[in-house]
Amino acid sequence: MTKRHEQGQINPAVLVVLIVLIVTAVWVWKRLSVDAQDYIVDQAVPMAATAVALAVLLFIPVRALRRRSARTRERTRLLTLLEHESAWDKRLELAFALLELNEYRIDGLESAIPALKELFATTLQRALDDKQHHIRGMAASHLGALQDLSVVPLLVKALEDDHAYVRSCAALGLGRLRATETRDRLKTVMEQDWDQTVRSRAREALERMRE
Repeated sequence: MTKRHEQGQINPAVLVVLIVLIVTAVWVWKRLSVDAQDYIVDQAVPMAATAVALAVLLFIPVRALRRRSARTRERTRLLTLLEHESAWDKRLELAFALLELNEYRIDGLESAIPALKELFATTLQRALDDKQHHIRGMAASHLGALQDLSVVPLLVKALEDDHAYVRSCAALGLGRLRATETRDRLKTVMEQDWDQTVRSRAREALERMRE
């Protein structure tokens, strides 16, 4: 309780510095000539404000460019690791990381799509142990991000999985694919599945197909 109270207080040293700066600014202002005051108000302040505005406008695109560049470098690094990794678990982990880094878009990942499809599809079909439902669900949702309609039957089958998490991820994957041929199946899931999250995911998938 004491720690929270202390964190909410202003640092006394900072407060003293602010007071000193304000007093100094007032003291200096009062000793300026009228012409100097007029110059500051009419020209210096607007110029400073313009400079700050320009700096902010430049900072935003530069920051976005730096982030995009960093994402591209990281994507290249992960692609290289995926290409040279032989262990299945590590490859799957890298595949998940790649799509998440790429915000579930395939731009820049075209060369790796066959490998990603194989990893996700195989995981969805073979990770049948009861404790593997989480990774199976992730494979379903990521599979939908690849924009490959050949995986639709796999995702439709996953809508019947025993685990609600897998069913919800399968609905998410179909929504990402905008697989309009599955509308009737998704409507049934939306209306009849016992799990609220699954029903919500099915509704979201149908809404994506209307866009």
